[in-house]
Amino acid sequence: MTGRTNMTRRQALGVGGALGLTAAAWLSTAAALGRRPAVTGDKLRSGVPLPPAFRVPLPIPGVLAPVSTSGGTDHYEITQREASVEILPGVRTPMWTYGGTFPGPTIESRRGRPARVRHRNELPVPTVVHLHGGRTPASSDGYPTDLVLPGGWDPMEGMEHSGHAEHMAGMGGTGGMHDPRAVTTRLTRTYTFPLHQRPTLLWYHDHRMDFTAPAIWRGLAGLHLVRDDAEDALGLPAGRRELPLMIADRAFAADGSLAYPSLDPTLRERPGVHEPYLAGVLGDVILVNGAPWPVHEVDAARYRLRLLNASNARHYALEAVTDDGRRLDLVQIGADQGLLAAPVTHTRLPMAPAERYDVVVDFSGVPVGDRVRLVNRLGSGRTRDVMAFRVARKATDHSRVPHVLSTDLPHWSRSQATRVREIAFRAGRMHGGHGWLIDGKPFDPARTDVTVRLGDVEVWRLIADVHHPVHLHLVGFRVLARGGGAPLPHDAGLKDTISLRPGESAEIITRFDGYRGRYLFHCHNAEHEDMGMMANLEVT
Repeated sequence: MTGRTNMTRRQALGVGGALGLTAAAWLSTAAALGRRPAVTGDKLRSGVPLPPAFRVPLPIPGVLAPVSTSGGTDHYEITQREASVEILPGVRTPMWTYGGTFPGPTIESRRGRPARVRHRNELPVPTVVHLHGGRTPASSDGYPTDLVLPGGWDPMEGMEHSGHAEHMAGMGGTGGMHDPRAVTTRLTRTYTFPLHQRPTLLWYHDHRMDFTAPAIWRGLAGLHLVRDDAEDALGLPAGRRELPLMIADRAFAADGSLAYPSLDPTLRERPGVHEPYLAGVLGDVILVNGAPWPVHEVDAARYRLRLLNASNARHYALEAVTDDGRRLDLVQIGADQGLLAAPVTHTRLPMAPAERYDVVVDFSGVPVGDRVRLVNRLGSGRTRDVMAFRVARKATDHSRVPHVLSTDLPHWSRSQATRVREIAFRAGRMHGGHGWLIDGKPFDPARTDVTVRLGDVEVWRLIADVHHPVHLHLVGFRVLARGGGAPLPHDAGLKDTISLRPGESAEIITRFDGYRGRYLFHCHNAEHEDMGMMANLEVT
């Protein structure tokens, strides 16, 4: 590398190790990256006229039919391809899609019935698919270097720009590090999901090393619901009164294309974003199921809202507000990893990127013709609105929210823990480059960061400088404490992503069961993730 003048961001972060910074210096660096330590990211402004709120009907993503159900397994096929999609009314937007739609098609599965999904990559770059929240064997978990290469992709492409003589096929032209364990395929790959897990809302998205954030932004995200008989028997709102809601912000260029501040818009060689967006990319348009500020007609009855924050970096604090200013209860019945033991009632519900919440809203007390807005108290201007519900008619409602929702939540205790770990998520400078680091180190696929034994219970103490939504692959966890105090009300149930607030520490507990192999834990601010805030977890 001596004498190279075109060092990539990954190389710059990887040379020499972390600087020995004090906690105050970490916070100073983080503040410099984000300019405001309590706010993650900077906002892009659209160059195309934006539609008024609450005019576009809410789309419901289609449910994908299996191509086969043989052998007790559901088999699916999805083609990843470019498509021209109408997001803003009357405007065509080029997107990268699963199956030609945004969001991609929804997969519905039964607990314990395996699903095999064959993905075909017809995009111009390599891809990886991760089923977020899935209890998945390592070979199908979507490790960031286990790439599906497009047809005609030259595995040596980008070497002349990266300066890496040892650049490998599995790195897909990123100029990244050598990963001897990468398993790449060309054009297609079949992912196997056993789905031995509690019923819940999962989601699938691209997880390619260095380029996860722009790939999700361009459209590579979809929903995967897991159901079982016990949940079906509870009497919760169902059918058309169960609404999956994928919330995501975007921004649009003057020609209707998606705006994103990539250093390399081809997403082929140079990862990263321009300086103002190092802390995260925020859009000025709020999409729900791919529609801008949509409206949905509802009965005067209970509805089950399956909420996902699929934004790259934007946080939400959701409220349901009537036209006369009343706040309706958001009755939380589930978290990332399924049903709670008992309902928890909120009037405001915070959501970090990748978090899911399962809530019931009762519209029966809202006059027919009135509107209920779902608003984001962390937004400003047009990003304060999310969507609206218009109560269209009186209706019979036989649904209920039982006092006991689930009895199969794990009950791990501190006394069972074989180890307590402390893990820090902080910004850092590496030889003049900006990065987001875990324990002072940027991600390296060739390095094992944490090794756990299959079946062990551990407590992890997570420490943040700014907002970091921390996600563990493979396992769900319970939140034990925040800042030395009790968990917050929305921490109830089994999680796989926890939102760490600026300067906060939190303790989580989990059992590392399921499967052996190489997994990840990382910040799910997608820009932070691409800039190094990811680490390897080896289950032995």
